[in-house]
Amino acid sequence: MACLTFMFSLSGWMKNQTYAQEVYKFSIKDDIGPNAWRTVKNAFQKAEEQGASVVLIELNTFGGMVNFADSIRSRILDSNIKTIVFINHNAASAGALISLASDRIYMSKGSSIGAASVVDQTGEIMPEKYQSYMRGLMRATAEAKGRDPKIAEAFVDPEIDLPGIKPAGKILTLTASEAVAIGLVDGELNTVPEILSAEGISAPTITQHQVTWIDNIIAFLINPAVSGILILLIIGGIYFEIQTPGIGFALIVAIIAAVLFFAPLYIQGLADNWEIALFIVGVILIVLEIFVIPGFGLPGILGIIFIVCGLAFSMVANDWLNFRVTAPGMLIQSFLVVIFSMLIAIVLMVVFGKSMLQSRAFKRLVLQDEQRSVEGYTASRQYIDLVGREAIAKTVLRPSGKIEIDGKRYDAVALDGYVDLGERVYVEKHENYNLFVRKIEI
Repeated sequence: MACLTFMFSLSGWMKNQTYAQEVYKFSIKDDIGPNAWRTVKNAFQKAEEQGASVVLIELNTFGGMVNFADSIRSRILDSNIKTIVFINHNAASAGALISLASDRIYMSKGSSIGAASVVDQTGEIMPEKYQSYMRGLMRATAEAKGRDPKIAEAFVDPEIDLPGIKPAGKILTLTASEAVAIGLVDGELNTVPEILSAEGISAPTITQHQVTWIDNIIAFLINPAVSGILILLIIGGIYFEIQTPGIGFALIVAIIAAVLFFAPLYIQGLADNWEIALFIVGVILIVLEIFVIPGFGLPGILGIIFIVCGLAFSMVANDWLNFRVTAPGMLIQSFLVVIFSMLIAIVLMVVFGKSMLQSRAFKRLVLQDEQRSVEGYTASRQYIDLVGREAIAKTVLRPSGKIEIDGKRYDAVALDGYVDLGERVYVEKHENYNLFVRKIEI
């Protein structure tokens, strides 16, 4: 009998103990966005690899992008590891959604949770379709973890009346003590050791998640300001490559800038294959318009549209042009970044383009120094004999293209900047096996 009593006592004691000694801890202390999502993905992956039994998230955020908050809450819900959220000051909006997805919630004294209505960048409440989507997320998340869905929905919907908690007409925001009193969170504690002790975790081994230098580089590159600079380099590189045939350096700059622009966005799950392809097709159409198709028509217009859309769409999350989960205003912001960067690039090219091409530093990079006869260089006699000859433009010269003399085609650059297909020109000079021509005025 004594043995049986001992066995029942041991069984009861075991039920009240948590043997999760391996605790993996990380923090979210910024706006919810691609960087936070990357941190969560990496942290959960490492926690699973290490065999951790508990993931502890220290949270202090005013919210952020709904699509990334949804991805984070889904990752938490799908994990087999017990998840504890420690709200250390703020869990507003998207932060409230992430908290509700965890198994256990603790709040420090003076903290708050709630206010999850979807707003734009100016703080204005967005239309009902956005609120409806957020209400559904909050309600489903609370139900998944056995919490009151009405309270979760009241974080979004001011019309919900919760007697004794909040009247209708106000968005619900709870302090730590209020959240504990209504059973939404599990305790008001101020430190991680206190939380682990409350969970029955004695002498835990805590692994603190480390942000790598790669994470820092990606976070830097997806900053809208940096993206704008990369777009400027892409457009500028393409322009100078077209303006100065064969230099190569400008094309390399454009390619490197494009890789630095798209790669981090692709890794973060923003840029998709079709968006990158859209950009490439746009560049191809522009090249065809300049070198193959006479005049400026539909291919050139489509090329510009494809380039702008490819860059802008890559900066925001979407599912084949479905932007429902994109934070309000983000699509407009991405288009403004792209268009503004392109306009700056055009202004800089117009103002400084010619002087930059003729600068000593640029010529050193692209190896465009003149090969003078006094320095031992000799030019083909054929090109010397062409100086002063008349020719016909066989392609549009903008400024480079093809001319024809005596049935033979030559590469040429228009000193006037533009020569239309079929116009008569004369060869003014030659340099580096390129002919430089001017229009013959009639």
